Order: sequence, then C-alpha cells, then structure tokens
Amino acid sequence: MTTPTKEGSAAVQARRVLVLNSGSSSVKYQLLDMENRSRLAIGLVERIGEETSRLLHTPLTGGAATRERMGRIADHEAALKAAAEELAADGLGLDSPELASIGHRVVHGGLRFTEPTVITEEVLAEIERLVPVAPLHNPANIIGIRTAQVLRPDLPQVAVFDTAFHTTMPEYAARYAIDVETADAHRIRRYGFHGTSHAYVSRKAAELLGRTPEEVNVIVLHLGNGASASAVAGGRCVETSMGLTPLEGLVMGTRSGDIDPAVTFHLTRVAGMSVDEIDVLLNKRSGLVGLCGDNDMREIRRRIDEGDERAALAFDIYVHRLKKYIGAYSAVLGRVDAVVFTAGVGENSAPVREAAIAGLEEFGLAVDAGLNAVRSGEPRLISPDYARVAVAVVPTDEELEIAGQTFALVERLGRTAQPGQAEPLGRVDN
Repeated sequence: MTTPTKEGSAAVQARRVLVLNSGSSSVKYQLLDMENRSRLAIGLVERIGEETSRLLHTPLTGGAATRERMGRIADHEAALKAAAEELAADGLGLDSPELASIGHRVVHGGLRFTEPTVITEEVLAEIERLVPVAPLHNPANIIGIRTAQVLRPDLPQVAVFDTAFHTTMPEYAARYAIDVETADAHRIRRYGFHGTSHAYVSRKAAELLGRTPEEVNVIVLHLGNGASASAVAGGRCVETSMGLTPLEGLVMGTRSGDIDPAVTFHLTRVAGMSVDEIDVLLNKRSGLVGLCGDNDMREIRRRIDEGDERAALAFDIYVHRLKKYIGAYSAVLGRVDAVVFTAGVGENSAPVREAAIAGLEEFGLAVDAGLNAVRSGEPRLISPDYARVAVAVVPTDEELEIAGQTFALVERLGRTAQPGQAEPLGRVDN
C-alpha cells in the first residue's frame, strides 16, 4: 500500500476515520466521514487463521452490494490488507489523503487512560501491562494496532477505551471490600466495560429529553449477549455493573453475572474443577445458555410462547436481575430522569422492556404498550406522558462514538500528532 505525500495530504481536508475493532480471530471495521458523521463502508473479517476465513464488505455509497471473500486469511495483517483492498475497490483506499486517523477500540485501559489517547510505544506498553485483567481482549487489540501502524505509519492512531467512561466512579463505588494492599498490588477494582456505548447512549438520552447531559440522571441498560448497567449522574458514570472483568453484573447470554465468590471454592473442593474449567463455566456455559440452552432472546420468547418452563424461568431470572439493578441505581442516583434500553436485546425485545419495568410504578416508571411495540431505529420514548421517569429506547452506536472521539482528538492536536507524542495519557494508576 502506498502512503500519500505530504503535498497530497495538504491539498485535501482529512475528515475520514477508520474504526477498527480487533478480536482474537476477527476484525470489524467501519470507515466514516466525520463531516456529516456518515458511514462510507462497513466490514467484517472472521475466522482469521482458519481455512474457512471470510470477509464481508459492504460499501454504503453508490448502491453497491455486499461482497464476500472466502478462503484462508492467515493473520491480522492479511485481514487488514484484504479490507484495505475492498475499500480501495470502492474508491475509499486507506492511502487516501482524506483519511485523518485510525481509531481503535481497546477494551481495558485501567485507570491511566481516561480519554481517547494517541498511541505511542509507551501507550502500547501500558495496554500490554493490562493483559492479565483483559486476557481475551487486549492482546487482540494490540495486534490490530501494530498492524495498522505498519499499513499507515504516518497517521495518528488513537485508542478509545471501553473502561474510560467509568473512570469517573467514586472510590467507594469502584473499590471491592478486600485487603487494600492485595487489591492495589494486583489492580483489583471495578473498571466497567461497554463504556463507549454508555457514553453515547446517556448523551443521546439527554438530547431526547431536550436537556443537556449535565442536567439529567439516567440509568443505561446495555443488553446484548454481553450486558451491563450504569448509573450516570450529570453526564458522569457513578456506578456500573461490570467489574474487574466483564463477568460481573447482569445475567448475560453466556455469562453468569453476579454470583457468590464461594461458588468457585465449592466447585474446586466438591466437583474437583480446575480454575480454567470454572472460568469456562462462568463465562461460556452460564447465563441464559446455561439456564435453558439458548442465548438468543428471540428463541427464548418463542419457546416461552410454546409453554417451555426452562425458557420461562431463564427469562424470569434475567428480568429479576434487571429489576434489582434498576432499583439499586435509583437509590444511588437519588433522582432518575430516564431509564434507557440499548443494544441488541434492549433495542429489539419489547417483552424484556415491559417485564423489566412492570411493578416499578412506585419508582415513577411505566411503559406504554403501544409505544413499546413500535420497532424503530430512532431514539424514542416508550413511557406514557404521566410517567414521572421517562423510559426510552436509544440505539447504540459504538463505532460512531469511537470515530467521534478519535476525530475530536486529532482536530484538537491540529492533525499534527505523530508517533512519539504521548498526550493525553490521563492519570497514572498504581
């Protein structure tokens, strides 16, 4: 791939951002034009390293159809090169002087990274230092960053951290009640995840209410296969359900959420299970799939309609946990202006929303059945006019949030950020 000349870069105003979300065996990407916040193309490379690798690329300009590539894609570098070829075929090549930056989703930033950050060797070293608390995510994020740096070494690469939005939590909310020296030595505390989603949705909820983020208190329920709740006061997160890892909190597709820690000791002593086996149990064989064998809420609702008792119990457990968090976060906030549903289940499952709010009338909450049944990709209220607390559905857009944060940082630095610059880094943890 060629790199644009400085003369070419100066002649064109760079307003595009490529967003990369690198997983252990996949890369999701989106190219956005930040002049009008529109998507130019989206894509997914999956099963990297396997013979059955697949690339799906969808250009969103000119009416072209989705293209599919099948066949082995050896590694992340090959995956990004293949994605770059697809973009170039649509006239959106990564060598374009219109590309301002590449924004990377990084799952764990600890306490040091409280805002989007230009990636340097120092930053990468810190992301790597956090691998023990994000072993499934940070290594893949690092691979994506390294690969993108090779493809476009002249561009500022920006990390946007899932944990950053939650770094505003007060210590009494973030600390676990264990020995302080042990906790500090091993960085054990509540970090929270899905931060870009909670930031985006809480801000959009304020807009929906016709107010600024600083004026409202909202409870955000991000309900996908992974699920998390947050209490946001005046635009700042003050509590969140996920903790040291994404395992804590709500019932999820395959994760248990909250559980007595002594269950792990019990399974070791009584069942003879290893730490790794318990890890797999709680992260991949629990939650909805552990309770009823399905983690697709649509399938669970279909089974309930057919009288399946296991599916009904799984649904009730899922909803019961949601109610507990709505109640707890109402107490934390003191005043709640809105409860907001987002992500795949939150945006699309009317029965989940209805059941989660049912019985909470004393909290000022209610759902209008007609409004709740409407399917729409737009932010909307689903509560009746008389409800004291608004109930809303706000579709999340983590890629747009990452692109927005990335572009804002690059603009703030005058698009002069080069590899070697290390600001802003945020505060330093222990």
